[in-house]
Amino acid sequence: MVRRKDIDGSMSVPTFYGKELRWKREAAGLSLETFLKGSYFGKTYLSDIEHGQRRMPIELARHADLILKTDGFFERRCEDVQKARRIGHAEYFEKVLEAEKHALTIEEWCPMLFPGLLQTPAYARAVILAGLPLSLDAEVEEKVSARMARAELFEVDHRTPEYWVILHESLIIDPLLSDEGMGEQLNRVVQLAERRRITPQVLPRKCVAHPFMTGSAKIMTFADAPPLFYTEALHSGDAIDDIALVQEYRRSYDRLRAAALSPEASLDVIKAAVEDYRNGKRPDRLE
Repeated sequence: MVRRKDIDGSMSVPTFYGKELRWKREAAGLSLETFLKGSYFGKTYLSDIEHGQRRMPIELARHADLILKTDGFFERRCEDVQKARRIGHAEYFEKVLEAEKHALTIEEWCPMLFPGLLQTPAYARAVILAGLPLSLDAEVEEKVSARMARAELFEVDHRTPEYWVILHESLIIDPLLSDEGMGEQLNRVVQLAERRRITPQVLPRKCVAHPFMTGSAKIMTFADAPPLFYTEALHSGDAIDDIALVQEYRRSYDRLRAAALSPEASLDVIKAAVEDYRNGKRPDRLE
């Protein structure tokens, strides 16, 4: 018989919360599968929550309160867990931060900035200071470190999601950094693509009319949870998990992808831009 791994509830707020959930579930005589009946979530998802490795979605917290008759306890504690895991990231990004670690697929469209998962420290620092110019150095470095930590999912083979990103041509030819810094940023994309960790596509700037003209897009799918769509503005973000609405965003993303250059042609464009920046030259616009 396999010995069940105990949970040390003193390690963090999430583990304390998860241990309490498992105790109440088992006290009610419910297996993972039985507890989850009537929800969209899988038993691996719930097990991760019970071990403090995943945040509890508000929908599942309400389900727990209903099934376990806990009078709103788990719904009320959701915010405590979110705050405990929010080091170096905005409150509105919490749901996405957790979801990235467990996604099967991640697809992004970034019209104005390289996405956080692909940014070099120099690029991340420039973006953070542009948005929060009065930040203390320690605050900036905390945010940079947190952003770099997100990209670790590309370094663990068995956990690497299938990542697809569409980049606007302006990100390549309108430099945010010095020539050296832009060369490093673009080379980061090339290296990940050549390691088969990501699939980048470039949308030419001549493609003026297209879906998502008004903002960014991030779509994630999971083995044990509904898909999630996320879009972000300057000081806010919106995570949407309504299945029908996510499907609408999915169709718009597919149309956008069809308008972009092929992955092979896109990688050639990015590689050429790396060489241009290394030689002190501004990359040419696509014809």
